[in-house]
Amino acid sequence: MAVWICAACGLEYPDSAGPPTRCAICEEERQFVPPGGQRWTTSEKLERAGSSVAISWVEPGLHRLTVTPRLGIGQQSFLLGTPEGNVLWEPPGFISDAAVSAVRELGGVVAIAGSHPHLMGASVSWSHAFGGAPVHVAAADAAWSQRPDPVIRLWRGTESLLPGVTSVQCGGHFPGSSMLHWEQGADGRGVLLTGDTILIGPGNKTVSAMRSYPNLIPLPPRAVRMILDRLDPLAYDRMYGSFPGQVVDSGARDIVARSLSRYIAWSNGDIPDFEPS
Repeated sequence: MAVWICAACGLEYPDSAGPPTRCAICEEERQFVPPGGQRWTTSEKLERAGSSVAISWVEPGLHRLTVTPRLGIGQQSFLLGTPEGNVLWEPPGFISDAAVSAVRELGGVVAIAGSHPHLMGASVSWSHAFGGAPVHVAAADAAWSQRPDPVIRLWRGTESLLPGVTSVQCGGHFPGSSMLHWEQGADGRGVLLTGDTILIGPGNKTVSAMRSYPNLIPLPPRAVRMILDRLDPLAYDRMYGSFPGQVVDSGARDIVARSLSRYIAWSNGDIPDFEPS
C-alpha cells in the first residue's frame, strides 16, 4: 500500500495498492489536467529519483521549505516558529526521513495549515510524522480533502493555531481560502502568509485575486471586497506569497488596499479606459 501523490498538483491521496483513477482537484475548473494526462507518484519514488526538501532561513522565526526538483505547481512552504511551537504552513507534497529530521532540529511541528486545497500537499503524512499534529482545514473546503484522517480539524471564520498566529478565512479563490497572520513577524509589525488567497504580483508592488489563476477566471467585486473586509482588522506590514520571490518587505497593508480597490473599480467600470494619444 502506498500514499499516492498527484504529480500535477502535489496533493496526497489515501494509501492504496494502485494509484487513483483521477484527481478531483486537477479536474475542477480552478486547476487543470496536464495535456499529457494525469500522473501519480509517491514520496518513496521521488526520494529514489533524488527529490529533497531544502530549508532556508527567511527572517527571525520563519523558514522556507522548497521541494527540488519541482513537485506539482512548485509552491514553497513555511515553518513559522513561536515559543509555543512551530506551524507548518502549506506543507510540501513530498516527505522524507531527512526532511522530517531537519524540521525536527528546528523544533518540530505542533500545527499544520494551508490557504486552500491546492496547497495542502502531504499534510496528513507530515502530521503523522509529528505525533498527529492537527491539520487545520477550513470547513467550507472540507469536501476537497482527498485523504480523510482524524488529524483533520475543521474551523470557520478565524482559527488561533498558536498564540499570535491566526488563520483568517477570506474566501474568494475557494470559499475557505485563508491567510496566516503572524502578529510578531517583521519585528512586531506583523506578517501575512497569503497562499493563493491573494497573489503577489511579479514586481512585489501589487496583489490580485482570482477564482482560477491558471485558467484566468476572475472573481466578482463582492468577493474581492470580502477579502478586503476580512483583512481590515489585521495589523501587518510584510507579506510572503506561495512562490519563490513573492515578498512585500514593507507597506503590505497599503498595497493590498490599493490593489484590491483598483480591481473592484475596474470590474465595476469605474475607471475610464482611454485610447493612447
